[in-house]
Amino acid sequence: MMGERLGYAPGVFDLFHVGHLNILRRARDHCDRLVAGVCSDELVVHLKGRPPVVPLAERLQIVRSVRHVDDVHVATVHDKIEIWKEVGFDVIFKGDDWLGTDVWTALEAEFARVGVEVVYFPYTVHTSSTLLRDALRLLGEENPSGPLAGRLAVPRPGGTES
Repeated sequence: MMGERLGYAPGVFDLFHVGHLNILRRARDHCDRLVAGVCSDELVVHLKGRPPVVPLAERLQIVRSVRHVDDVHVATVHDKIEIWKEVGFDVIFKGDDWLGTDVWTALEAEFARVGVEVVYFPYTVHTSSTLLRDALRLLGEENPSGPLAGRLAVPRPGGTES
């Protein structure tokens, strides 16, 4: 009997939306167990130049509560092969907006060498955390003393935020 197929769905999962849910639901259909990789706040700052709106502890609670997810893994490094060594997944899932990019083409080759399948799912074009962040930032600008003030700052060149 073959062992269970372990899937891994990495992401920031900031401002959780239907696109995140779609990836997790589709991923679970392709494996026996699904681990969602949630980027640490520090990793998000390193990758995107700004912190997530929703802190790690809250993002973990949200993702852990999704019925399609069996476990969560806090990703503290960007190197997916290092994460594979930690988690031991058989298949990794990503939105198809990454398909054909230099980074993921190289990762596909690296994963093929260790027997990991890469599966892409359709990107949910009508929503994204970036769109939500931009909309919330505009609302915050309209109400500078409201609860969003300072939470959605955008990095400016040179390292300061607006």
